[in-house]
Amino acid sequence: MAGHSGSRRVIYAALAGNLAIALTKFAAAAFTGSSAMLSEGVHSLVDTGNGTLLLYGMRRAEQPPDRTHPLGHGRELYFWSFIVALLVFALGAGVSFYEGVIHIMAPEPVVNAKVNYIVLGLFEGSSWLVALKEFRQQKGRQGWFQAVRRSKDPSVYTVLFEDSAALLGLIVAFAGILSAELLEIPELDGVGSIGIAIILGATAVFLARESKGLLMGEPASPEVQRQVLAIAEEDPAVQRANGILSVHIGPEEIVAGLSIEFEDHLTAPEIEACVERLEARLQKEMPQISKLFVKPQATGTWEQRRKAIAEASDGS
Repeated sequence: MAGHSGSRRVIYAALAGNLAIALTKFAAAAFTGSSAMLSEGVHSLVDTGNGTLLLYGMRRAEQPPDRTHPLGHGRELYFWSFIVALLVFALGAGVSFYEGVIHIMAPEPVVNAKVNYIVLGLFEGSSWLVALKEFRQQKGRQGWFQAVRRSKDPSVYTVLFEDSAALLGLIVAFAGILSAELLEIPELDGVGSIGIAIILGATAVFLARESKGLLMGEPASPEVQRQVLAIAEEDPAVQRANGILSVHIGPEEIVAGLSIEFEDHLTAPEIEACVERLEARLQKEMPQISKLFVKPQATGTWEQRRKAIAEASDGS
């Protein structure tokens, strides 16, 4: 789990920034009476709690396999990432929308608006830059959304998207407060809160969709699958490595099932020795393959199963 060091650094930076800015925003909201500023305070407080949940999920995911979880606890991170998405929607977007509606129905002018402008310029950018730097290292030459779709570590891109939503929320809050002050229409402050709710809702839906895919089980990347098959076919006991079924149970934990057609003359002990060689080599060269299952299978049988899976995918 050493690969999580960068993720933890991102989350710690976000926690420090979000907690500080949440307290500052709540103080500014109480002082000025701004609905948009109160929504931003709730948003930052939710982000602080979400960072704590992600850290908890990462710690739980590191637990070794046991009798009730023989494949390990790697999916704990995916579960808590999904909970984070729900909290962004229920608490962040829900409270912001409620505050906006209340302020539109019973508008109150913002006092000491300059305090809000000062607060809106604090803290958020630093944690966003840390998350952006880490995610850029992970994505390599991939496009941004392609990298998110293919990523199996939700901790970094969750923080990045939350902080990006926070920055957009700051712009909306600033616009709402400024327009309410200049035009002397206090309802616009409430409109700013509703705008923040829309941003948070869209972010939550996107994060929930990605977390759902990971919870349901996503396969290893095509590059990883090709590498596993290449290693298997190099063994002299293997006539053909038909294919691989794989699933991520954690960012760096993959359970793989190999379909192999062995040489016809092999005895059972020789096949067992081949499987042990494959396990040892994969453990050395591809430690992310945490569990390997090998199924002796004729190539024709594998092709029939592969076509059935492909047809089912096309039909859905």
